[in-house]
Amino acid sequence: MENPQTVPLADPRRDLARYEAEMIDVTRRVINSGSYIGGPEVDKFEKAMARATGVDAAAGLGSGTDALIFALQAAGVGRGDEVIVPSHTAGPSVAAIHALFATPVFVDVEYDTACIDAELVAAAIGPRTKAILAVHLYGHPARLDLLARLAADRAVVLIEDCAQAQGALFSGKSVGSTGKFGCFSFYPTKNLGALGDGGAVTGSQAGVDLVRKLRVYGWSTPQFAEIPYGRCSRLDELQAGYLSVRMQGLAEDVEARRKVARAYRELLAGLPIDLPIEQADCRHAYHLFVIKSDARDALRRHLGDAGVMTGLHYPFPAHVQPGLSTNTRTAGSLDVTLRLQERILSLPMFATITDNEIGRVADAVRGYFRK
Repeated sequence: MENPQTVPLADPRRDLARYEAEMIDVTRRVINSGSYIGGPEVDKFEKAMARATGVDAAAGLGSGTDALIFALQAAGVGRGDEVIVPSHTAGPSVAAIHALFATPVFVDVEYDTACIDAELVAAAIGPRTKAILAVHLYGHPARLDLLARLAADRAVVLIEDCAQAQGALFSGKSVGSTGKFGCFSFYPTKNLGALGDGGAVTGSQAGVDLVRKLRVYGWSTPQFAEIPYGRCSRLDELQAGYLSVRMQGLAEDVEARRKVARAYRELLAGLPIDLPIEQADCRHAYHLFVIKSDARDALRRHLGDAGVMTGLHYPFPAHVQPGLSTNTRTAGSLDVTLRLQERILSLPMFATITDNEIGRVADAVRGYFRK
């Protein structure tokens, strides 16, 4: 049983409690409608998602992982193709490539942002390269200007993994609006979280229409499959309704996360740790607040003893995991990835964390270094 005095790493229950009345209304409305799959709630949310992202259309799906799979599939990725991806990422970024029997090509990341190093991507492109998967890790955008230019010059597809970055901006534009497709996750702890799994793909009308066929067996007309390799992955009416409610507070929640980040920066300044940065022309959405320390493991134990939950995002790079590293290629060294693996530590970060909890986290971190 978690100590009630513990500062949680994330608290979706507290975040969602603010919308309880509206979500109860949604539940009643959907129950009474008799339409539980692909009805007006999904249509409403997809339109809101497209507007918020600044694209033509969005398609709701069963999970963020499915969003990646369908985006890659709609972009023409298949058996034998290569997709460039960072090894330092959440497992689904790589698992989605394997799901299509394509080959992940691992590239190193920037130390400061932990996002894919755009300068290294050019050398990784080979004759079988079909796509670049730009992961906006922790909520900070990858270098979309460089990646988009490179993708256009080398005739490969740029796809954005925005699972951790809803609300982030690059050069004033929402993530998920630069690549051919943007892929989002609505896992409960995400910046826009549902009460279960959910995901979405954003892009042009034609691209999203193809995703919509793929998500329902390849159908555009019921019971008539027009394209092969379709399957079933639909965002249900309840989750879509809940997400529409939460979408109304997304900007406020992202700003709350940014306020937490500013407080941490002020309270932790001067300590022998590396704090997250925000590159020029970028707006960090702070899904996670990840510090770096040579004393990571000892610091983590100290924080745990002090009642502060922490996380490791991620303890095992994809290229060392047997389930993700089979049938892969590595382009260049992954020295930064390996260095990050030993130093990263995620501090509590969520929209409803209190000033008192922020102070407790900062006091505990400072207390370790005073020792």
